[in-house]
Amino acid sequence: MMARFGRVREVLRLLLTVGPVLVLAGVRLPVPVLWMVPVGSGSGRQNLTAGVAPAVRLALQDLQRQAAPLGNHEVQLQLLDSQCDTAEALKALFDTLWAGPRYLLLLGGACPPVTALLARSLPALNLLQVSFEAPPPNLSNRKWYGHLFSTAPSARQVNLAAVRLLQRYRWRRIGLLTQDRAELTEMRKDLSRQLLKTDIELAASESFSEDACSSLKRLKDEDVRIIVAQLEDGSVTEVFCCAYRLDLFGPRYQWIVAAGGPSGWRLGWRPSACSANSLLTAADGSFRLQTAQNYLETYLAQEGSGVSPLHAFAYDAVWVGARALVQVTEAAKLSGRPGSPRNVSEEEELKMLLEAVRNTQFEGVTGPVSFRNGERMTVIELVQFQGDSGVLVGEFSTTSQQVRIRDQLLRFKGPGPAKDRTQVHLRRRHVSLVLYAVVSSAAAGTIFITLVLLCVVIFSHRRWLLRSGGSSMDELLLLGLLLSSSSVLCSGLDRTSLPDRTLEVLCSVRLWTLSLGHTAGFTALFTNTWKVYSLCRVEPEHQTHLQQTGRLQLWILLLDLFVLTSWQILDPLRWLVLQHGSEEYLAEQDVVIRPCSEGCSSTKLDLWLTAVYAYKAPLLGLGCFLAWNIRAAVSGKLLALSMFSLAAFSAAAASAALLLSGRPAVSFCLCSILILSCNIFILTGLFGPQIYCMLWSSAGLQQTSELQDKAAGGEGVDRLTRFNQDLRSQSAQLDVQIETISMELSEMLQEETGGRLGNVLTSAHEALVCEEKPSGVDNINSPEHVRRRLSFQLPILHHAYLPVIGGVSSSSSSLFSTPHQPDHLLHT
Repeated sequence: MMARFGRVREVLRLLLTVGPVLVLAGVRLPVPVLWMVPVGSGSGRQNLTAGVAPAVRLALQDLQRQAAPLGNHEVQLQLLDSQCDTAEALKALFDTLWAGPRYLLLLGGACPPVTALLARSLPALNLLQVSFEAPPPNLSNRKWYGHLFSTAPSARQVNLAAVRLLQRYRWRRIGLLTQDRAELTEMRKDLSRQLLKTDIELAASESFSEDACSSLKRLKDEDVRIIVAQLEDGSVTEVFCCAYRLDLFGPRYQWIVAAGGPSGWRLGWRPSACSANSLLTAADGSFRLQTAQNYLETYLAQEGSGVSPLHAFAYDAVWVGARALVQVTEAAKLSGRPGSPRNVSEEEELKMLLEAVRNTQFEGVTGPVSFRNGERMTVIELVQFQGDSGVLVGEFSTTSQQVRIRDQLLRFKGPGPAKDRTQVHLRRRHVSLVLYAVVSSAAAGTIFITLVLLCVVIFSHRRWLLRSGGSSMDELLLLGLLLSSSSVLCSGLDRTSLPDRTLEVLCSVRLWTLSLGHTAGFTALFTNTWKVYSLCRVEPEHQTHLQQTGRLQLWILLLDLFVLTSWQILDPLRWLVLQHGSEEYLAEQDVVIRPCSEGCSSTKLDLWLTAVYAYKAPLLGLGCFLAWNIRAAVSGKLLALSMFSLAAFSAAAASAALLLSGRPAVSFCLCSILILSCNIFILTGLFGPQIYCMLWSSAGLQQTSELQDKAAGGEGVDRLTRFNQDLRSQSAQLDVQIETISMELSEMLQEETGGRLGNVLTSAHEALVCEEKPSGVDNINSPEHVRRRLSFQLPILHHAYLPVIGGVSSSSSSLFSTPHQPDHLLHT
């Protein structure tokens, strides 16, 4: 071993010429260093007197033996006890600094609280500390602790090795078990911070002081499969005994003991409630992260098995200080004039010493010694427990920060590495192509019928107004039915037929077409229902105000547009894979089969649906209330049925979409059938009779025209001409009679009603709209009944003769109506 220190002769020569610089327990030695270690075991540590102090003696003796030709210098050793107490440590330090001389180095630091306090004060004291204990992770801030170095690997390096191992096997979900000790608690906090920088989820973190089983039980309840344990060597047996009793071992679990200490495996060295075979079974296949053992084993074998593992790190700490002082002295010599070294200031001397320690690089008894950011660069060994011994299967280099695994030496309990969670296999549910084709064909047929009716209403607007009673809401109703039917074509598609971007566009298209179509159809039905209700149930003086429904239509449409626009901007729909609750578990394979489906969704989908239902449901309820009140009116029966059907089908479709979201095929089929059935019912009930009447009227006119043409082409042309002239004469006479009767009736009604003749036709129209079943025939000849019959029958009889005698057709009778007559007749 002494072959590693061939240059010690020159090192010792330089140390002896610098002056009195080392203080060990108050005894000055010819080396400029302060030494501080704890002796007492009150903090739970073992007595370091027999471990660390001999290492210092051995290092100094090696230096003296190698430098014997330079003279003999007596080295006396006495420990300065800090008792792991910050107050005692500070008192001892300041007493020594006050007594002098000036010191540059502080060796030691086995107590984290003392080390943390002194390390923060080092810059102000112009000191540099070299420790032989692994510094806690909270001392990694180089701005505060830039004067602290340690020859023992940092706990941060062990945590980093654990993170690299987790990433190596793609373990993304872990549990953390930590023993309740100050240094291990800091180690746990540092590991948690490092996990936050990666994509590894810390599912549960538990700590224990006495009973480890309760903490492990909570980890098992969280279904944790990968367990990282930060333990002292004395607790390993207890933890694996609990793991055996809780069945936390085998091919489904992987243990990683990240203690980081230099000790090897010591499983079973303490009594426990489990047998040796049970402990070996529970620990089989687990990993342990520890510092390199090959150098330590060689050193400890030479010095004896009773020596503390810190002995080797203390030995290297003395050599780090000695080499740094050598470099500082050499630099001072070279920078001065020949024969006399240059005097340097304290700040400059400390700066040179810091640079020398940072650049330290030599082969020590614990391996290659070098520093990066104050931390020792070393190798963290990865040992797997196999059978009854540990096997070195890999290592983590703190220099390259990469883990290297010898796969041929690994041995897992299962066919491969354990899984970090129960594997979930998704079983895709989708709408079959045949079902989509059938439903889409039905939707296309409904769209075609709606388009035909819309063209008829638009291009035959005048005739349609005559047949339907002058309603202006038919176009809006047909447009709503067209949009709602088109929304069916945008449903039922998935990634097998279209890309995601197109599907997201279709999500928005479906939402807008369905919502606006429903709103437009409801607005048209609601407007017509409102008009009939105002005629039948409202006092005449208030009808004019209530029948102005244009603002109501506008507000309903604006409300729908506002909600949809806000939804589209703030939380647009996305095409997502939705997993459903029902699942099937395969225990042997540790696999859960979970159904899934693709569909449109957003972050706050429930909130937006609630907003839509919140204003549509009350409006549907109001429409049903109005429809119920006009159900007995002549013109309100089919209108009321249409309103009831719209409300019923809407509620059924919304319920089916919510309840059957996990079964896309059934939901698509049922919702589409409800939408199309509602549209077909409205088309048949409201527009069927009107189309039938138009077709029958056109056929009758065509037959009459054919008969006239045939008669005109025969021998009876002269006879028909004379008959036509007679009819014209009779029509003129009838006109005179009608004029006379109208004048007499006008005078009579003016006397009875006080001059309200102008409202006769309007009142008659309203009476027909609101007319229910007749109550009797007792007053059939009353003035009111006579007025109604005359106001309708006489103009109809008069114009009925016109087509026969070659005049205008009966379909143009609206040309003879009063130009300012209100439009109150609604289609049925």
